[in-house]
Amino acid sequence: MGAGGGQTPAIRLFQARFPSLPASSGFVRWGVRIDTAPGWLWPLLLVAALWPTWLWMGRRMLDRSDDPLGLLALAALGLLVACHRLRLRSSPRLAWFALALAGAVAATAAQGLLPALAVALLALLALAAGLAAFLPAGVASAPVVGLSVLALPLLASLQFYAGFPLRLITAEASRWLLLASHEVERSGASLRVDGHLVIVDAPCSGVQMAWLGYFTACAVTLYLGRGNRAFLTRLPAVGVLVLAGNIVRNTLLVAAEASGNHLSGWAAWWRWRPSAARLPL
Repeated sequence: MGAGGGQTPAIRLFQARFPSLPASSGFVRWGVRIDTAPGWLWPLLLVAALWPTWLWMGRRMLDRSDDPLGLLALAALGLLVACHRLRLRSSPRLAWFALALAGAVAATAAQGLLPALAVALLALLALAAGLAAFLPAGVASAPVVGLSVLALPLLASLQFYAGFPLRLITAEASRWLLLASHEVERSGASLRVDGHLVIVDAPCSGVQMAWLGYFTACAVTLYLGRGNRAFLTRLPAVGVLVLAGNIVRNTLLVAAEASGNHLSGWAAWWRWRPSAARLPL
């Protein structure tokens, strides 16, 4: 091949950027194809490489062992990529790209060695790093990582480990709020209000409410185009607001039923019996 005679501008640019690489036409053309591949191709290949994780997550959702709320987080990530598809980087941020590759390798190597949930966490963090590597500079990476973690089918596990402590906090806080107008005693996660037993059941823990709160925080941050610092500094307030909201909701429902004002509509989740009541909230 003559000196640049039959070479395309892309090939000449590639050889100028990497002068030490072999100048054979086939090798250079192969390198050019990789270098000029569309930005969306690499996250797509990463998703394909992590297929065992998606298969496990799909089975876990279909057998109803966990709530399918993770699909909402995955849909939000997909919508984010679709909105920025024309602005994806042609050259990734190398630090994030290296983390994505390392996470994908770790998730693949950990199959059968670590619990499936831990492997899924590695895979989703690798996906988040891959997206952060190619998304435009104005898109915050922290909420992307947050949505990836929220995509995990972990609500059942959170309910198992954190549900009871949260129910204790909710029951005790409700007891203090109700003392002004009712006779209230707490025993474990149960309340006796004016002689009626009210059980603060597992769904009253607020785990699902917390998931929705953090999902909203991630989605709103990305929608408004806020940065990582604004997101991270406000994130603790989300947990406080969710906990306070769950306590207020629980207290209002207990007070309404104890006063004989039976609620209807969405609040009809309440089940009241003379001897005992459950709060499936």
